[in-house]
Amino acid sequence: MSKMTELSLVGNQLSGSLTADIGLGIPNLEKIYIGINKLSGVIPNFISNASKLNVVDITDNSFSGFIPNKLCALAKLEYLSLYQNNLKVDTSTPEVNIFSCLGNLRNLQVLILGRNPLNAPLPISFQNYSASLQKISLSECKLKGSIPNDFGNLSSLISITLAGNQLSGLIPTSIERLGSLQGLFLLYNKLQGHIPDEVCQLNKLAVLDLSQNQLSGFIPSCLGNLSANLRILSLASNLLTSTLPSTLWELEQVWFLNLSSNLLNGSLSQDIGKLKIVSSVDLSSNNLFGVIPSSVGDLLDLTNLSLADNNCEGPIPSSFGKLKGLILLDLSNNSLSEAIPRSLEALLNLKYLNFSFNQLGGEIPEGGPFKNFSAPSFVSNKALCGAARLHVPPCKNNTLQPNSRKATSSNLKYIIPATIIATIFLVAFVSIFILHRKRKIEDATEATVLPQSLWRRVSHLELLRATNGFNDSNLLGSGRFGSVYKGTLSDGIDVAVKIFDLQLEGAFKSFERECEMLSNIRHRNLIKIISCCSQLDFKALVLNYMTNGSLEKWLYSQNSSFNILNRLNIMVDVALALEYLHHGYSVPIVHCDLKPSNILLDDDMAAHVADFGIAKLLGFGDSMTQTMTLATVGYMAPEYGMDGIVSTQGDVHSFGIVVMETFTKMKPTNEMFVDEMNLKQWVANSLSSEAIAEVVDANLFVTQEEDPDFVTKIDCLSSIMRLALACCAELPDERINMQEAAATLKKTKIKFLQDAARSAHS
Repeated sequence: MSKMTELSLVGNQLSGSLTADIGLGIPNLEKIYIGINKLSGVIPNFISNASKLNVVDITDNSFSGFIPNKLCALAKLEYLSLYQNNLKVDTSTPEVNIFSCLGNLRNLQVLILGRNPLNAPLPISFQNYSASLQKISLSECKLKGSIPNDFGNLSSLISITLAGNQLSGLIPTSIERLGSLQGLFLLYNKLQGHIPDEVCQLNKLAVLDLSQNQLSGFIPSCLGNLSANLRILSLASNLLTSTLPSTLWELEQVWFLNLSSNLLNGSLSQDIGKLKIVSSVDLSSNNLFGVIPSSVGDLLDLTNLSLADNNCEGPIPSSFGKLKGLILLDLSNNSLSEAIPRSLEALLNLKYLNFSFNQLGGEIPEGGPFKNFSAPSFVSNKALCGAARLHVPPCKNNTLQPNSRKATSSNLKYIIPATIIATIFLVAFVSIFILHRKRKIEDATEATVLPQSLWRRVSHLELLRATNGFNDSNLLGSGRFGSVYKGTLSDGIDVAVKIFDLQLEGAFKSFERECEMLSNIRHRNLIKIISCCSQLDFKALVLNYMTNGSLEKWLYSQNSSFNILNRLNIMVDVALALEYLHHGYSVPIVHCDLKPSNILLDDDMAAHVADFGIAKLLGFGDSMTQTMTLATVGYMAPEYGMDGIVSTQGDVHSFGIVVMETFTKMKPTNEMFVDEMNLKQWVANSLSSEAIAEVVDANLFVTQEEDPDFVTKIDCLSSIMRLALACCAELPDERINMQEAAATLKKTKIKFLQDAARSAHS
């Protein structure tokens, strides 16, 4: 077909490879589109023989090997997209390095190599690159090094994406010369230093995303210069300090603003109301303080607002009731007080609400979206009351409504006596309650215990005595945020005392999260909380003591006899616990850090899932959220490690890895797993080659000749490993859920017992 000029086969199910002589028979080919197929193999060097090519698009296939530098011989090439394959850059010599020769493509306008494991440094210089380049996309390519100082030479650049790499160093000041730049995506790297003021010279910039780096210093006050075009500004998850510059509110065209997870301080200005078209504002996890401005209620297009994890105080503005399009509202972990405004009942689109860990009081509204919210939205507040399903006390008939503070002075003669009487009743109620509990509180000046009515009260002094002064001989283990000690309380109960090291970043939030989670969830395969002791400089959880330690201890103990049924029973218990967290509670809970050391065994070897220090509650209707908190390497799902995406399917992945480790006695971080080989691939290879006996723990059976149950065991282990692999699919949507996993494990256990019984009778 020598006269063909264009070939388009996009979006089919084509497989196989490109013929080695592909360029020889089609010398007039100008455009080739073969993206979104299942093609594999290498890109042939002979493609350069199609010398008239100006478009090469092989997006989303499975091509592998090195990107051939012969592509640089296509002098007319204007568009090159190799996005989402398995291609690498040959860095052995400059002559074969594709980055070294791209300067030869003087007509190149679009270069897209994202989502390939290039595993190479960026070019040292962009000096010789084509001035016609308009778009560069190199996201998620395992790129290293720093951004070249002559970055600004790419004067025609409209968009550059270097997201999700390992780039370090500074953002070059030469960026100011990119006068046509509209999109700058440098998120998820390790960039350091200040955000250069030169960014403010990019007056056509519509998107500036520098999130998830290590940038420090101030937010440039000159960002207000970008008010004409800037639509998206994300500086989240950096180390930025300073107050919010007043010029920030001049960005009247911005519709997405994310400054979360920094060290920003100061108060919010009333000028925030100038952001008339903003849709999403996330200022969470900073050090902001002061009253939330009522002008936030003027942001009528707002759909998402998060001020969580700050030090905001005062009331929730009643003007929020004007935000009729609001879908998410998170004001948790602040010092907000007074009542929840009734005006919020008008927010009929509100799907996620979190007012937890504040000092709110009064009646929780029941109208509008509030009928869909449950206890986690309001946990740990000062004096909220309302419906029993919200786990708060019922309101008295004379509970003051939010607007009652506007009572005229003529009503004060009624209000003051009523308040005094209510106070007397409250004091009397508390006194009777304490007497009814019959708990003598030791050393009352030392202990401050969270008011959870079902917990026994335990003071700091009692915990010191119970653990022999937190003696090393009582130490059970250490974790991310502190240590766990064995102790015996004054009534003879053995407990595990988890002490949080408050010097560690994140320890306080971990303590609060475990208190929140463990006080609301009940399941026989979840660790049970006995009490929670909280002082200004001391935080501790008192938990049930598990006499048989952790699954990790049993797996790697020299003397433990741990047969298939033992391990299968434990995995069923863990599956049931996760099934409850994901599907059996009012709001899905994601554990986020499932591993053998967090699976504890009681007297009967029943398993209990523990350590909810980085667990997440998913919002109503949400299937995922994001976090910057890292789980344990080897167990966390790919989307968690790369993008911080948290979902129940991430727990499913971790469960699959734990199942494999439990039956192979091989850690996912074992030194034998290098390059492309990992625990999952190792197990998958054994199943495909019917060599499962070579990867499972040798202690599970002897040789085929000596073990009469060998075939039964192999059949059972194969089923278990297939389940584990189904849990560990690369894409979250392809994984089974925990309901399916638990049901499959139960069936596998029943079949194993039946087959073993038949074998014994035969």
